[in-house]
Amino acid sequence: MKRVKTVVGFKDVFITVVLVLGLFVIGTTGYMFIEGYSITDALYMTVITAATVGYREVSPLHDTGKWFTMFIIIYSIFVIGYAVTHFTRLLLDGYFRQKIKDYNVKKQITKLKDHVIVCGYGRNGFQAVEELADHHIDFIVIEKRDNVVERIRENPERLFIQGDAASEEVLNEAQIMKAKALITALPNDADNIYVVLTAREMNPTIKIISRASDFKSDMKLRRAGADNVIMPDRIGGQRMAKLVAQPDVVEFWEYVLLQSAKDVSLEMVPCELMSDNVPGTKIKDLGLRDKTGVNIVGVKTEEGSFVFNPSADFELSQTDQLFVLGSPLQIKKMKEILIAQ
Repeated sequence: MKRVKTVVGFKDVFITVVLVLGLFVIGTTGYMFIEGYSITDALYMTVITAATVGYREVSPLHDTGKWFTMFIIIYSIFVIGYAVTHFTRLLLDGYFRQKIKDYNVKKQITKLKDHVIVCGYGRNGFQAVEELADHHIDFIVIEKRDNVVERIRENPERLFIQGDAASEEVLNEAQIMKAKALITALPNDADNIYVVLTAREMNPTIKIISRASDFKSDMKLRRAGADNVIMPDRIGGQRMAKLVAQPDVVEFWEYVLLQSAKDVSLEMVPCELMSDNVPGTKIKDLGLRDKTGVNIVGVKTEEGSFVFNPSADFELSQTDQLFVLGSPLQIKKMKEILIAQ
């Protein structure tokens, strides 16, 4: 993984090495030219002058040699000060500490399973990550912009890889073969298409959700392999219109869907949690509303059709999926009841 702090650290080391080598080259060359010393004597004079150890000169210096020696002393103070300052900062202010963090992050990434890969950490990517974190879903961010990566690093709990999300190497590092979903929220539609194509080829079963800016990109992304395409501009326009036509309804659903999952949550609960003898049971026979307080607001059947606000006489099968509204505690209790049925 490429890290911003690592690059800066190597740059500081490089500058320091250049300055130190420059000191010895200038000093040795100067003493050879001014005083006529041999290369060994000239290098010796440079070292004892830069180190300010106070040893005797190889031979008495001429006035020009004395002025040159004063220059070497001042220059060496600057170089040594620069070197000590930056090496100390590298040691204490993050370089080696970040290297250890990088190792730990890489180790955590290799253990990921059934996680979500989020490509891009712009406005949409950030919101996706926040929502995944609220629902305690494991995720990893792929981002290549240095300034954005620096922002991600501010949160020590964020796992990320700096690189091109369309690269097979980067996606492999993000454990795409073990991921359950990929969200690509890059600002450019063409980049999103490349990511979708690469991801779909590498993992044919992964769920892919892509952002799109242009209406024409919708079908292209679906053909490339995206399961869902989200257009923030369209959603934003619809939301603004509905806030005029149905303001209270919009506020209610935003509270349910977009707010923290600590208070209320709309979740999908698979009926496969039920035992084999339960299929065919009617919703009213389960008594989930009375026992847990949850509301069943919808059912997705095996054929993929949706039944909104199902009646109490609706018969369930193990392939159905229930959409329930309630607090996390209520939903947890509901799952326990279904398992115990």
